[in-house]
Amino acid sequence: MNFSLYDVSVWVIPLLFAITFHEAAHAYVAWRLGDNTAWQLGRVSFNPIKHIDPFGTVILPGILLLSHSPFLFGYAKPVPVNFRNLNHPRLDMVWVALAGPATNILLALAAAAAFHALPWVPADYAKCVADNLKNSLVINAVLAVFNMMPIPPLDGGRVAVGLLPRPLGYALSRLEPYGMLILIGALILLPLLGAQLGLNLDVISAILRTLTGYVLSFVLFATGNT
Repeated sequence: MNFSLYDVSVWVIPLLFAITFHEAAHAYVAWRLGDNTAWQLGRVSFNPIKHIDPFGTVILPGILLLSHSPFLFGYAKPVPVNFRNLNHPRLDMVWVALAGPATNILLALAAAAAFHALPWVPADYAKCVADNLKNSLVINAVLAVFNMMPIPPLDGGRVAVGLLPRPLGYALSRLEPYGMLILIGALILLPLLGAQLGLNLDVISAILRTLTGYVLSFVLFATGNT
């Protein structure tokens, strides 16, 4: 698969916006709810350099893209949150976790709404703007769905830990050190094993693609693009 500089530009810009706003939202909500850890580290910022993880944001998605992985994913630097500093630790942990995916949905809605302004974009720039908006819509929908998987340290895992009864939430939280290994196994290794065995074990990716499709349909409907 060959990528031109144009192809890279119309994917990188929306991706940087998506992850920067996602992580800044976590940091901002944590600060508003009583924990200033991320604030003191400069993470309440729209500077993408503050949030980029070289491996998780650049190398891993690139490898998956070049290897034709059925589902792309990556991650930014985790926003440090001392949940004990929050005003209501269990409930506020849920709000901090939801802030990232909710921000991605808002960005997807903004991108889809901006489609209506394309007729006023000068012809020389129309294709570039349209591709950036389209990719922004897709990237933000994918990030929102992926991050809501109920596996710590993803946001959905943090939400589940905060909402489940304490014994179940504690048991789930103990998976956090192994969360990325679980994801890599489910999204990459399991499908590869299935291919060798002649079985379709790409179940998680199929579920994520279906849910992402629903989110995209909702966003397009809500912004009058259907």
